[in-house]
Amino acid sequence: MPPKEKEKDNLQIINSIVGEGSELKGEFKVKGTLRIDGVFAGKVFNDGKIIVSQTGHVKTDLKGANIVIGGTVEGNVYATYQVTLLKTAKLMGDIITPSLVVEEGVVFEGNCIINKSEDGDFFETLKKKKKE
Repeated sequence: MPPKEKEKDNLQIINSIVGEGSELKGEFKVKGTLRIDGVFAGKVFNDGKIIVSQTGHVKTDLKGANIVIGGTVEGNVYATYQVTLLKTAKLMGDIITPSLVVEEGVVFEGNCIINKSEDGDFFETLKKKKKE
């Protein structure tokens, strides 16, 4: 299977769920997709997809390839592929991504950098641009 197709398959399999009514604090290292329906505070390390559902509440920065937010996020969002803010999303933090989708009704308090960099590592390119 070509690498791009393999990445798509990995993004669609939900490996871990923080269920509705659950509260989790600490570090969460996940391969594949993480879905948060409850409350999470701490650090998230993910190279795949992160989904914050309508009932989800996150108090940390999110870093992943593809991030979909339908609930509340208090922290910055860094995506190497795309950020999607659903109409029920409330985001208090900054966004850095090469692609952004925003539905009508979103509450967003922060700054956004959309950078479609073709030269190497996305985050390294942003660091260099900020120094200039």
